[in-house]
Amino acid sequence: MREIIQLECTACKKYRYSTTKNKRKTTDRLERKKYCKFCRKHVPFKETK
Repeated sequence: MREIIQLECTACKKYRYSTTKNKRKTTDRLERKKYCKFCRKHVPFKETK
């Protein structure tokens, strides 16, 4: 039941990470603080469609 999702930078919207999540346990969208190489800092990344 794990699906591959994309996490997009909220600051520049250029960089994306791909990861997996369990759709049954986590129904809302993920938000993680990760490093963006375009912004050169740690910013929140949100799940895209």
